Amino acid sequence: MALAGRRALRTLVFMGTNTGLKRVLSGEQNTSYKELLYVRQRFIRRSTLREAIAKVANATFAIRQPEIWGEGSTTCASDSKKFGAYDQNLTAEWYVRYGGRGVVVYWHCEDKSVCIYSQLKRCSSSEVAAMIEGVLRHDTDMEVQKNYTDSHGQSEVGFAFTHLLGFDLMPRLKAIARQKLHLPESGCAGDYANLKDVLTRPINWELIRQQYDEMVKFATALRLGTAQAEAILRRFTRANLQHPTYQALAELG
Repeated sequence: MALAGRRALRTLVFMGTNTGLKRVLSGEQNTSYKELLYVRQRFIRRSTLREAIAKVANATFAIRQPEIWGEGSTTCASDSKKFGAYDQNLTAEWYVRYGGRGVVVYWHCEDKSVCIYSQLKRCSSSEVAAMIEGVLRHDTDMEVQKNYTDSHGQSEVGFAFTHLLGFDLMPRLKAIARQKLHLPESGCAGDYANLKDVLTRPINWELIRQQYDEMVKFATALRLGTAQAEAILRRFTRANLQHPTYQALAELG
């Protein structure tokens, strides 16, 4: 049992540090490369790793002393980081924002710095989709009510879906000086005289009512996991500007 435990730990070290199976065997006499490869393929799966991460996070929440760490939080923040990768990696892409080929890892961390979810993504993948996926799939005891992100993790459609899914999207907007606000109804611009420079047309509530069932259908698919957030958000981009459900989501957002 002790030998099996050491093999499992070595395999986890290999995965967590990207050291390589052969390199973590340096100086080991009782374990072979094929044995570690068997442990990796037989026992360590994505589902079991997710479960283990959730248990570690929940145990961390349970042992925290409120007088030191404060009471439990319902807020988290999410962001991505690029890692370089070889061209032979099928997931690697050229990263337009920072240059170079690689992949991105998208993390969700609660406000006391515990990571509750992480995702390996392509450089061109939607950060809005990754943000939604992490809040819905983190599997910890934490109830996320607010998610902070940067400008790349928000969009009008993202605001709409997070509202339908029951949590608040709290982005840090880089271009906040160019942001506009919509009027809640026509003829009320005079009630917001101090905001006249950033106000635009009224919200089209009728379009939202017409497409409400469709919006709830897609939000339910996200919540139940019957469709990936990346696939759904790919349908609602500016390329589908005439899609009535996209227009309604933009109005709600």
